[in-house]
Amino acid sequence: MKNRIWLSPPHMGRHELEYIRDVFKSNWIAPLGPAVDGFESDLVSYMSVRSAAALSTGTAAIHLSLILCGVESGDEVICSSFTFSATANPIVYQGGIPIFVDSEKSTWNMSPVHLEGAIKHRILTGKKPKAIILVHLYGVPAALHESIEIADRYEIPLIEDAAESLGSMYHGKKVGSFGAMGILSFNGNKIITTSGGGALISNNDELVRKARFLATQARDPAPHYEHSSIGYNYRMSNVCAAIGRGQMKVLSDRIARRREIHRIYRNALMQYEGVTFVDEPSNSFSNRWLTCIVVDPKKTGGLTREDIRLKLESHNIESRPLWKPMHLQPVFAGCPFYGDGVSEQLFRDGLCLPSGSSLSDSDLEKIIAALASLFRR
Repeated sequence: MKNRIWLSPPHMGRHELEYIRDVFKSNWIAPLGPAVDGFESDLVSYMSVRSAAALSTGTAAIHLSLILCGVESGDEVICSSFTFSATANPIVYQGGIPIFVDSEKSTWNMSPVHLEGAIKHRILTGKKPKAIILVHLYGVPAALHESIEIADRYEIPLIEDAAESLGSMYHGKKVGSFGAMGILSFNGNKIITTSGGGALISNNDELVRKARFLATQARDPAPHYEHSSIGYNYRMSNVCAAIGRGQMKVLSDRIARRREIHRIYRNALMQYEGVTFVDEPSNSFSNRWLTCIVVDPKKTGGLTREDIRLKLESHNIESRPLWKPMHLQPVFAGCPFYGDGVSEQLFRDGLCLPSGSSLSDSDLEKIIAALASLFRR
């Protein structure tokens, strides 16, 4: 794997070690501590929300959000189909049933038309959904105004999965801060990382208080260990939070670099017929976590996204197909789906290109040259 160009590797700076040294000097290594408090404060300030709970993973944040929405065995939860399985898995943790909704062509995110169609049909079957999980994919904000209006009209809480979209904005406001709860991820491939980790954010202080309680083994206030609720070991460690505090200092730089990489790819590849990108929606700002292309073989002389992926792999360059929709995954076979095939087409023809903020200009030139050699055959 020597000299391999990765899709989205971690990008460390100089600030992280300063915070980690403080943690080691104080011997505050165990979960919770000043770094966790500080990281939560950083997130509250950056996201312009009232409260945040730093957690072990973004998946844990989704799980807790579903518990806080009252999701129990047999309940239905509407979920974007075009996403990573971590969005949908926690529904099953609760014994719930995922109801998958297709994407819209413009943003690749959940279609408001199919969202409302799914809600209406589920209500007709006698099962009103308990929650909606809306994903902001690849850093591109979803159609929030329409989706929130639908969720409010049917009185269904909206959970924003902004795991890929830290720093993206919709009408000047950070995505993840619109719904009843928002979910962030700091996995190693995200725009900033805590090595692992996530957060649950909300403008409802009580929801975040309950999330912290459940995430800390639901320990009741007592001099001994007393538990009246089932809890989870979901809190972020003080060491990981220290990394996060250092990463927050360079977040704006990381976003700027990813947006620059997207611009370079777009300028280089838009000359080739059959290659398209997802546009930045009006009144939106994307962090461009990953730059993705869609390849139309009918216009490229038969060249497919798999041809491109294999060509890049031959040059030791990692790329990856777009998410395989959840309604096509064997583990979710039989779950209801509402849509018209947009996400299936995106999976068939779409490819994620290396987009890490540490990507050098020379590596970017190497990637573009490899792509050009294919398109100019």
